Amino acid sequence: MAINLANNNSLANITALPSSVSGGAMTLLATQTASGSASLSFTSGIDDTYDSYVFKFINIHPETDAAEFQVNFRDGSTAYDATKTTTYFQVYHGEGDASAGIAYEASYDLAQSTSSQRIFDNMGNDADQNASGELILYNPSSTTFVKHFIFRGNTAENADYSIESNVAGYCNVTAAIDGVQFSMSSGNIDSGVIKLYGIS
Repeated sequence: MAINLANNNSLANITALPSSVSGGAMTLLATQTASGSASLSFTSGIDDTYDSYVFKFINIHPETDAAEFQVNFRDGSTAYDATKTTTYFQVYHGEGDASAGIAYEASYDLAQSTSSQRIFDNMGNDADQNASGELILYNPSSTTFVKHFIFRGNTAENADYSIESNVAGYCNVTAAIDGVQFSMSSGNIDSGVIKLYGIS
């Protein structure tokens, strides 16, 4: 298996991948734009077509200061209440350079809970504050295994901190996950875009 390189053998000059290497193409399935929205729900396109689904969050802005952006999953009914077990940690740094660190947030975890999982924490609603990141949902159509998800994103926080949030967990259900809903803990999603991709 050979990789075509330019004469200087730099990886930056790769011109082709071997035919046996998958490019991992992402297919855009849906785009939703918030405008004072109580929630944004993805109710179609999450099936067994792809093994993994990626939600990309672009410039999510809350109506209410210090609100949390949260996610929940639908497992075949009409309610977004799939049982979840999760873990949560943050990396933070203040604009004024006064404080920085890494923190495991035990109170943000869920243990066999049907509640929504917070992902962006203490969002600022100043005109220039927002949050961006992505959530990956793995094999949502399995009726044998739990359904894992991983989130990573960054928030311009209400107290002027940059906060990187990291969440991982699984929906502990045998039913397929066929819908995903995003909302704020209080107030509406003032603005922002969420894109859903399937990964082949």
